[in-house]
Amino acid sequence: MSGFLQIQAIEKRWGHGVTIGPVSLDIARGEILALLGPSGSGKTTMLRLLAGFETADGGRIAVASEDVTSVPPAQRRFGMVFQHYALFPHLDVGENVGFGLHNSPDKGAKIAAALALVDLAGYERRKVHELSGGQQQRVALARALAPEPRVLLLDEPLSNLDPALRERTRHELREVITRVGITTVFVTHEQEEAFDLGDRIAVLNHGRLEQTGAPDELYEHPVNLFVATFVGRANVFRGNAARALGANGQGVLVVRPERLRFAGVGLPGVVRERRYIGAAAFFVVEGDDHERFEVLAEPDAAKVGERVYVEATRVIAL
Repeated sequence: MSGFLQIQAIEKRWGHGVTIGPVSLDIARGEILALLGPSGSGKTTMLRLLAGFETADGGRIAVASEDVTSVPPAQRRFGMVFQHYALFPHLDVGENVGFGLHNSPDKGAKIAAALALVDLAGYERRKVHELSGGQQQRVALARALAPEPRVLLLDEPLSNLDPALRERTRHELREVITRVGITTVFVTHEQEEAFDLGDRIAVLNHGRLEQTGAPDELYEHPVNLFVATFVGRANVFRGNAARALGANGQGVLVVRPERLRFAGVGLPGVVRERRYIGAAAFFVVEGDDHERFEVLAEPDAAKVGERVYVEATRVIAL
């Protein structure tokens, strides 16, 4: 089925041989898609291609079947929230939110409505420097939503926030986007952020689309070793270690730390480290082949220096 936002074999090439794409994605109306990947993977370039800030060297971008590949950014009706928010310090909150509305006859009503959407009703006359980081992020979101865009684009929207505030703001951001029902594409290098915010995740690596799917699909059924190790913590086993955990042939075995447990039989090793995280602990085990791997278990499951055997409750064969 065709998506509301269609990215069809889009490409970007530079003279020094670096290439993005071809990437194809269908994004449904109201869906939140995360572009996830390490630095240099091409995710921000993909967002800039969607916004029209970069010109594609091939392919097509369409919204509701309208080809916007060559349409200037201002005419695409895409809302954009930048990594550093790009708020104007000399303007108050209302003036920042209304910056893109120009001579709209109902400008005041649209500003009020946008601020209400992000739970900042009545903040029109506040100065930007008086707001917390989370509130500034919501002002930037309100500014993007005020012109009633067809698509919302977010570039690392939470990277400027401290960890505690980031988690709370992440939940607030998803709630607002879901309530508005706007089709959204956002860039992140944080797996937890992608899992929390995204309905689906597109994993990029060196300009190539590795896999697209729901968070649990990528975590439980990665298509290759890059996705398996980038999306979540992963132990990689080969040779004798893989065979001890149930692998057949010469393949690579990936096992999540929570899918390993201490047992009476299995892969032998010695506990070298214990990292306590509250309700559980990560135990670093060194196998007899000197291969190290992590086991997530109850804090008192083993002691450093103890000889242990490890078995897998679920494996991913690649």
